[in-house]
Amino acid sequence: MAQTTSHQHNEEVQALPGRPVYIIDGTRTPFIKARGKPGPFTPVDLAVQCGRPLLLRQPFHPSDFDQVILGCVNVISEEMNPARIAALRLGMGDSMPAFTVQINCGSGMQSIDTAYKYIRAGDSDLILAGGAEALSHAPLLFRQQAVEWFATLNRTSSFVKKMKALAAFKPGYFKPVIGLLRGLTDPVVEMNMGQTAEKLAYLFDITRRQADEYAVTSHSRLHRAQQEGFLKNEVEPAFSNYGQVYEHDDGVRPDSSLEKLAKLSPAFEPPHGKVTPGNSSQITDGASWVILASEDAVNRYKLKPRAVIKDSEWSALSPSIMGLGPVLSSTAIMKRHQLTFDNVDLWEINEAFAAQVLACLKAWNDADFCKDVLGLEQPMGEINQANLNVDGGAIGLGHPVGTSGNRIVLHLVNAMHRLDKKTGIATECIGGGQGGAMLIEKV
Repeated sequence: MAQTTSHQHNEEVQALPGRPVYIIDGTRTPFIKARGKPGPFTPVDLAVQCGRPLLLRQPFHPSDFDQVILGCVNVISEEMNPARIAALRLGMGDSMPAFTVQINCGSGMQSIDTAYKYIRAGDSDLILAGGAEALSHAPLLFRQQAVEWFATLNRTSSFVKKMKALAAFKPGYFKPVIGLLRGLTDPVVEMNMGQTAEKLAYLFDITRRQADEYAVTSHSRLHRAQQEGFLKNEVEPAFSNYGQVYEHDDGVRPDSSLEKLAKLSPAFEPPHGKVTPGNSSQITDGASWVILASEDAVNRYKLKPRAVIKDSEWSALSPSIMGLGPVLSSTAIMKRHQLTFDNVDLWEINEAFAAQVLACLKAWNDADFCKDVLGLEQPMGEINQANLNVDGGAIGLGHPVGTSGNRIVLHLVNAMHRLDKKTGIATECIGGGQGGAMLIEKV
């Protein structure tokens, strides 16, 4: 486990003093599974779809926000700075500052964390923070040889040289590279995200059956949440320009079973790998927003806070084991607040891969890992899985990269209210070798 060295900021420092920061409200679109072609919505479309009903039900005007912050990873060329475009389309006014943040899988949580720190420091009182991602709109790219050929042709002025350049064309130049595949491959360790999950499965001795069992549970919990109406106050319908209505997360497979998953081939390390399409997060489009407010804004607009953000943490480690990021960031928070697993009522760990989540759970209970990496004398212990991702996660929902960190915070707040729980931690691993976590208390 030598590669698990990490860097964490202010691990032994108490949470910084400042004003309390409240989560007031939030909503998201259904998560729509990519189906091999661009989906019905761009990132900004998605942000507007769930932003409109959210803003309409508030007792203040959209222009009363101090700023807008949006996480988005795959920004499309027509929507540079999607936060600003979304703010304008939402009628928040020409004078509304808005900016986009990007920290891969943590972008939706980074928007909340940035807003949290602005408000805590007294620089803002009311911020709209979200995440939006349309992975189905990830670009197709020309290969580098094709780019160089086009450049040569463009620079050539004489007819003879243009003919010579045209003669050098190869049909393979038109074969595109899928931008999403490049984006999901770390350029430093030259491993795609699935391979990093395979490495964790190897390091922590996670079996294919364990990963598949976890995936079945994720789909089962999400299907139950949909059937029982647990998500009705969280998900707003989305309406396409062609009259289609999207009302629910459509990646869930209620008939998922160990027998069916066992038939799938390993996706990244055939023939003996543990990570398959069935126990991995899905490629999905979706957006999510939350409203954060100071106590001054709560009093001014007579708002009803749903939760208060107690702390946040960002950690980093080798990109080859990026899936352990939640262990580092969450543990730093727990140490700062002297919490044990018994003190945290609910957990949301983004399900990039089943093997990755299971590796986090095993790392917390591994004496050597806890001593060498976390600096603990004893293992942290075990999370009660009944309190982890109680309504499923990205394996059933999908993982629109810039959105997921926002969704897990929003859903954690909703689940704490529904189940009458006080304290929760939302956390995710981050491509490139990072992790983010946020400690939330119900109000």
